[in-house]
Amino acid sequence: MGRIFEVRKSKMFARYDRMAKQFTRIGKEIAIAVKAGGPEPDTNPALRRVMQNAKSINMPKERIEGAIKNALGKDTSTFDEVLYEGYGPHGIAILVETATDNTTRTVANVRTHFNKGGGSLGNSGSVGFLFNHLGVFKLNPEGLSMEDMELELIDAGLEELGEDSEGNIVIRCAFSDFGNMQKALEERNMTPISAELEWIPLNTTEVTEEQSDDIFKLIERLEQDDDVQRVFHNMA
Repeated sequence: MGRIFEVRKSKMFARYDRMAKQFTRIGKEIAIAVKAGGPEPDTNPALRRVMQNAKSINMPKERIEGAIKNALGKDTSTFDEVLYEGYGPHGIAILVETATDNTTRTVANVRTHFNKGGGSLGNSGSVGFLFNHLGVFKLNPEGLSMEDMELELIDAGLEELGEDSEGNIVIRCAFSDFGNMQKALEERNMTPISAELEWIPLNTTEVTEEQSDDIFKLIERLEQDDDVQRVFHNMA
C-alpha cells in the first residue's frame, strides 16, 4: 500500500512540476509581450495570444493579471529571447527556445546540458535549416467546417489544415503570416484554444526505442532549465 501511495505521490509531483514550468514559461511570455506592446490585450496582439495560451493550460486569472502588473514594474527583469541549436544523441537535430535575463549563464547551461546528454551545441544556423518556423493555431471543431475554413483563410496565409490526436482543428501558416491569421480568426469570432509559433521539422529521423530514451533524457534535462521555454526536435 505504501508503494502505491509513493507512485501516486510521484506522479502528482511530476504533474505539479510540469504545470509550474508551464506557468513560468507563460509568465515570461507575458512579460516580453507587455514590454514590447503594452498591458492592454485589445491593442497588443502578442499579449492577446499569450493570454489565450495561459487559459488553455488553466493558468489562474489572478496569476495572469499579476504577471501583467509585474511586467509594468520598473525593477522587473528584461528577458531576451534566444534560440540555441545543436545535435542530440544519434544525430537528432534540436532547437532550444530560451527567455533569459543573463545570456552568459544560459548559453553555459545549455552547452552543459548538451554535453552531459551526449549531444553538442552548435552555432546559429547549424540545424535551423532543417525546420520550418510556423504559426500553429488549435481550435475546438464544434460548429466549424474545415472545408469553409480552408476557403476563408487561404488569403490569411493558410498553409496546412488538419486535426490533432485529440480531434482539435489545427491551422498552420508561415511565421510571417502569424499576425494575419490571428486577425482573420478574430474577425470570424474563432477563438483558438492555443496559438503558438513552433519549429516544425521538414523531415523526421527514425530511431530505435533505446535511442529515443537517450534523446528524451537530453530533452528533459533542457526542459528542466529555468531559462528554457520550449524544445523542438526532428525525431520521428
